[in-house]
Amino acid sequence: MTRTKLFKAFKGLDIKECPFANLPEAKSGRWGAGLTAKKMADCRWLKPVLVAQIEFLEWTGETHLRHTRFMGLREDKAAKDVRRE
Repeated sequence: MTRTKLFKAFKGLDIKECPFANLPEAKSGRWGAGLTAKKMADCRWLKPVLVAQIEFLEWTGETHLRHTRFMGLREDKAAKDVRRE
């Protein structure tokens, strides 16, 4: 999926508040991982309705994904049905 198509999918989904209950994180972590309140000021938030297919190597001890790669959007699954496997 090209960036242009992805940005078109984002159109109209902008929201002002973070939709996630577990953010911000208290600290940025050893390698800069972690979304602190300061980093969140630069974020653009979207309604959580799209589902992305993400390839990754592993989960870290802080429940972050390591070595991620965006594979595309999925249309066969609703966002509310997504669970950690």
